[in-house]
Amino acid sequence: QLQASGGGLVQVGGSLRLSCATSRSTRSPYIMGWFRQAPGKEREFVSAISWNGITTSYADFVKGRFTISRERNGNNMNLRMNNLRPEDTAVYYCATAPTSWGPHVTAESQYDQWGQGTLVTVSS
Repeated sequence: QLQASGGGLVQVGGSLRLSCATSRSTRSPYIMGWFRQAPGKEREFVSAISWNGITTSYADFVKGRFTISRERNGNNMNLRMNNLRPEDTAVYYCATAPTSWGPHVTAESQYDQWGQGTLVTVSS
């Protein structure tokens, strides 16, 4: 129900744009978010965006480099990643959460639908 795309191999300092499309019903609002999992590490929160596409949240390690966007009340989301670092190498997952906005949007447990992930590799 979610399809993530846009991953690939990029050099340090380069940019990529990830996209996520969901077929989730728009009759009820939901949050959209990105998580990532690096080799040998647990999955971690990256960014989330509200139903109306106005409110966003970012993990500290991507602030100022990544930008999340979403069409208002829409089923498509993007993550623009600039100034990529080797530590950004990971499988990136998009997910949706049937919840209102709040601090809990960073919690993996809030998300009930997940995409298959797209691999981002940053080479030095």
